Amino acid sequence: MDFNASLRRAIKTGNVILGQNNTEKCVKEGKAQMIVIAGNCPAAFKAKVAATENLFIHTFEGSSMALGKACGKPFMVSTLAIVSPGESDILSLKRA
Repeated sequence: MDFNASLRRAIKTGNVILGQNNTEKCVKEGKAQMIVIAGNCPAAFKAKVAATENLFIHTFEGSSMALGKACGKPFMVSTLAIVSPGESDILSLKRA
């Protein structure tokens, strides 16, 4: 599976929430099926979402700039929440 292609497909066809504040809100509301966190995301935020039970967290190996580029956005994205994957197979990472 090509992570970047699956992520872009999820953004185009599904419901993906970008940004720390929006992701945190989505997690609190119980809507997030999966969280993607950039490698350079602040440790305090990582710890906050890691404390949530039954939440799959994928750490993106690159920086927030690289994650933004992977999303097809011209800005940094330190974290995002997959609410609905749409036509993407990105949730298959949960089984890997």
